[in-house]
Amino acid sequence: MKKALRAHLCAYDLPEITAMAARSGRVLSYLVALTYDPDPSIAWRSIEAFGIVAAAVADRDAEFVRGHLRRLLWLLSDESGGIGWRAPELIGEVLHHRPEQFAEFIPLLVALLDLEAEDAARFRAGTLWAIGRVASVATLHATSLLLAAAAEIESCLADDDPQVRGLAALCLIRLNRASVLAGARDLPEDPGVVSLYHAGQITTVTVGEIVRAASLSTSRSGEPRGSAR
Repeated sequence: MKKALRAHLCAYDLPEITAMAARSGRVLSYLVALTYDPDPSIAWRSIEAFGIVAAAVADRDAEFVRGHLRRLLWLLSDESGGIGWRAPELIGEVLHHRPEQFAEFIPLLVALLDLEAEDAARFRAGTLWAIGRVASVATLHATSLLLAAAAEIESCLADDDPQVRGLAALCLIRLNRASVLAGARDLPEDPGVVSLYHAGQITTVTVGEIVRAASLSTSRSGEPRGSAR
């Protein structure tokens, strides 16, 4: 099954993966395993497929999906050795599709920004991506839960890793806090490269491009918009 799933991910055939999940409950577990694939495109497509499949499964068995979410959180714990490299992104993708149904996991996602120092760096970018992913569709209730991390997200704008800086900026844009970016004078010209995934493809932009696009959007409409995943 894992080989078949990988072939469908290579072809970006997400409907077929969803159909496979209707026949077997093992698909979610195999998709988690495929996030460790050395090909970044396969890993990211696995994350996207996981969210779509989990949403479909949740319509008939929400507790099964909750079990997977708990397992992902456990993979980030000291007991597991912190081996859940893509766990934040997987959790975020499920919450993107079902922000209210699984709202109790939003504070747990946000709390990942406050891991022990030796673990936080490994998962910070992934957690910010997940928060931004949820924020892009969040209801008022979910947004209020995400905003509990506003201070931590803002602090990430000064991180040494450009991926973290860029994703922190995206989070703030999607949480309608783009005004914070205007106070960071260096960000509009920040040349740091950020990788973004959208619709099966990985692209790159700079931190500065993200910030300038938010500024332009705000000046045109009065409301910041963020479209990159």
